Amino acid sequence: MCGIAGFLSAQHAPAERAAAVARMTAAMRHRGPDDDGLGTWGDATLGMCRLAIFDPANGRQPMSTPDGRWHLVFNGAIYNFRALRAELATRGRPFHTECDTEVLLAAVAEWGEACLPRLRGMFAFAAWDAQERRLLVARDPFGIKPLYFRNQARGGLVFASELNALLASGQVDPDLDPAAASAYLAYLAVPAPQTIYRHVFSLRPGECAVWQGGNLEIKTYWSLRDAAAADITPCATRADFHAGLRAQLEDSIRAHVVADVPVGAFLSGGLDSTVVAALMTRLGGGRLRTFSLGFGEAGYSEAEAAADNARHLGAEHHATVLGGAQVAADLGRIVRSLDQPTGDGINTYYVSQAARAGGVTVALSGLGADELFGGYPSFRDVPRLARWLPLWRALPAPLRTGLLARWGRGDERHRKLVDCLRHGNDAVSLALLRRRVFAESDRAALLSGDVPYAAHPEESRLAAEVAGAGPLAAVSAAELSGYMADVLLRDSDIMSMAHSLELRVPFVDRPLITWLWRQPAEWRTTPARPKSALVAAVRDLLPPGLAERRKRGFTLPFAVWMRGELRPFLDDTFAPASVSRSGLFVPAAVQERWHTFLAGNDSRSWSRVWSLAMLIAFANRPRPA
Repeated sequence: MCGIAGFLSAQHAPAERAAAVARMTAAMRHRGPDDDGLGTWGDATLGMCRLAIFDPANGRQPMSTPDGRWHLVFNGAIYNFRALRAELATRGRPFHTECDTEVLLAAVAEWGEACLPRLRGMFAFAAWDAQERRLLVARDPFGIKPLYFRNQARGGLVFASELNALLASGQVDPDLDPAAASAYLAYLAVPAPQTIYRHVFSLRPGECAVWQGGNLEIKTYWSLRDAAAADITPCATRADFHAGLRAQLEDSIRAHVVADVPVGAFLSGGLDSTVVAALMTRLGGGRLRTFSLGFGEAGYSEAEAAADNARHLGAEHHATVLGGAQVAADLGRIVRSLDQPTGDGINTYYVSQAARAGGVTVALSGLGADELFGGYPSFRDVPRLARWLPLWRALPAPLRTGLLARWGRGDERHRKLVDCLRHGNDAVSLALLRRRVFAESDRAALLSGDVPYAAHPEESRLAAEVAGAGPLAAVSAAELSGYMADVLLRDSDIMSMAHSLELRVPFVDRPLITWLWRQPAEWRTTPARPKSALVAAVRDLLPPGLAERRKRGFTLPFAVWMRGELRPFLDDTFAPASVSRSGLFVPAAVQERWHTFLAGNDSRSWSRVWSLAMLIAFANRPRPA
């Protein structure tokens, strides 16, 4: 795991580029405290800071091929690097380390862009071909690892693993994009390829790009369409599916625990993380270290259930009790460390801190199981709404207009229903709309200037990829490419790397997802029994009663803290001068939101108010000099 950066330009002197890249890598030292490096070849200057996971004594970057043609910086982990190494060795490629970086470099040198579908792992990398004066950059298929860039007007390119690093380069203006702020209020994140800054973009999951002669060409190298076309025979029976799923899960865990440093796991009281920890325990490798968060507030903490799960597994369990006072004390540092605003991820920040302090460098998480096995209400609600949509469209237009106007004056739930009926076309669009934080009318009221409706950037592509696949597959695709990629994976990266922890997500594994995509979608879940397939595949490993336990989302006690320990921060954030400073907001509408929350008792409304506060706090951060 690393932070990578680069500056390519024929217009800037090598020394100027090197100074900019050095500033970027210094700004990401938390991502790679073990080593750093920088090199210049022609028009390209590449740099990195390294968290050593494989072959810690070697694997320095930038890494170059023996002939001096290719030069690589790489962030992530290639889980099948040993199999690729054996294949590349038969082609005459020499190896001098036991590091996945050297294998990735050889794969790029041997196959070019064609190596990308061969890679199993999480990655963002940049490889400079000094002979062709050409740069290849790529991001893994599901967006586990980030890559941000600015394509400059004079044909130069700057890129980095974090936006804060790009700002440190001195080549990027920290101008907030009002359209991105609007997208954040819709989706709790700024979906790629946008970022919160003007003219700065993110490579999308499954994309690669080639920079040559000042031109940047972006293309998709993998999508769910490739999974649907994979040469995999669907299982004949549900029993075969459960057995096959078990084998796939074990294979994924086996791949994800490979490391030359200590590996642990996040463990809550729920199913997903327990499945990961149980499979890790079954596969052996010593007593597993597990980490969880607990809270003093009744009704929120899963500490007791997590401890029970750990005892069943025989794990060495580490529980951290988190309080509102601690979060309030840390908020300034957390906001300064953010790449982009987020209303989520605080839990990952603290459990990652605990894991690193507990002696592990790598931790596995259960993230991704909800998206694959129907763990969200959207798997129940969206197919039902999609069935009713044609009947709704068949109603006379005046009747629909009247109903929309009436529901639009209702509560948040009714206003979001209005958005679904007005803008939804199919299960994909409905699933993405259902994920919106603020309804369109509320978003327009909070933001100054025009706030036009904008569909999620993945909507049309996903709709084409899952056409004819059925509503459950459509919802799964939308959750994977929307909420998971936009919010969960992005926050997991920034929050874990803030503590120099490599976080791995074995459910978000291309071979596993490809295999699942070739099976009947209805075997993965049923509305009455979410995650039924996951339970059936691993029931023998689970603690008694866990499979029947009602799902409860992992929620911090923000509804309590926001009226208590976090109240001073929020009062300051929602003060008129604070709200007005960026020019993005309508102060009266923002303050009304805050006062309504304080006066009410809706335990669900906290997330919207908190998300708004984090956007304002982010917008008011001191700008780099």
